[in-house]
Amino acid sequence: QEDHPHYGTNLTYPPEKYVRLCRTSGSTGAPLRCLDTRESWEWMVDNWCRVFSEAGIRPGDRVFFAFSFGPFLGFWTAWDAAAKNGYLCLPGGGVSSYARILAIIENEATVLCCTPTYALRLAEVAREENVDLSQAKIHTLIVAGEPGGSVPATRARIEKAWGARVFDHHGMTEIGPVSYECPDRAGTLRVIESSYIAEVLDRETHQAVAPGERGELVLTSLGRAALPLLRYRTGDIVELGPKEPDSRGCHDLALIGGIIGRTDDMVPIRGVNVSPSVVENVMHSVSGVADYRAEISEERGLLVMKIKVEPTPDCEDIEHLVGGLQKEFHHTFSLRIPIDVVEPGSLPRFEMKHKRWVRLDKEAS
Repeated sequence: QEDHPHYGTNLTYPPEKYVRLCRTSGSTGAPLRCLDTRESWEWMVDNWCRVFSEAGIRPGDRVFFAFSFGPFLGFWTAWDAAAKNGYLCLPGGGVSSYARILAIIENEATVLCCTPTYALRLAEVAREENVDLSQAKIHTLIVAGEPGGSVPATRARIEKAWGARVFDHHGMTEIGPVSYECPDRAGTLRVIESSYIAEVLDRETHQAVAPGERGELVLTSLGRAALPLLRYRTGDIVELGPKEPDSRGCHDLALIGGIIGRTDDMVPIRGVNVSPSVVENVMHSVSGVADYRAEISEERGLLVMKIKVEPTPDCEDIEHLVGGLQKEFHHTFSLRIPIDVVEPGSLPRFEMKHKRWVRLDKEAS
């Protein structure tokens, strides 16, 4: 798109056929602008309808969308799919987190759609404002945009805070809604193989990996004719699941642990590959952590990591908190990770993808 403004050359119809513009968040590079025709848009909406159905959402449910309606595909396709499936769609754009919590309770929403980070943020605001979330009628949180929905410790925190189950999903603006959570195994995603050809390939050899091995997810879309992608390297690191059906007899490709990380996020720290999702699981497995930020920098030609941790307001033993985190990091990675404690409320909060993984080495270059 830089060479061919504004939409690149991967378009299959005349410009007047396109009716929708979305773009990527730009969290891993320059934002990509993606155009769709009515037909390709409806194909993606139908995939989201499948996600909702797999999550057990039914007509009569009330779905609250806790985000501002910016140019990001996932929000809009999910909204259209919810309406198509016969749910009451409750918009949450343009208001504060506190106002969203009140709207969830007042409108008796039964389903909450947001990022994992924002689900925790809403729970944090509810505590600060003395709002009892047991008043809410949420039974399912559908989360996407970050690995947290398949990270055990993060998932447990969300479910405890809301008294509801988490249902993970992932998709990409450049290809569409891709997966839904396996009904038999929490933390495992299944690719919608009626809509995608999915491969998991070794990053070096480009050969298919065996079940239980990790590789890069490569996708071919079968219905987005207005923006076709063939064997698209997603940059997502996944673990290929066993080739066996679920309890319903569905053979959709299984990804154990969901999206484990990104190819450009994995960092070698003293010979150990460290990923954001595993760090997140460590941080959320220790009580007393309100939020954190992992900073990767370069010292003497080697990558090093430091964690800034924000304790919860009721955390009285900071030394115990730091010791617990260092113990978990050593158990997980056999590494000693420096931990700096910062003031409660000092780390930034995000409605969408949380910038907890900061590559200072790349910023410097």
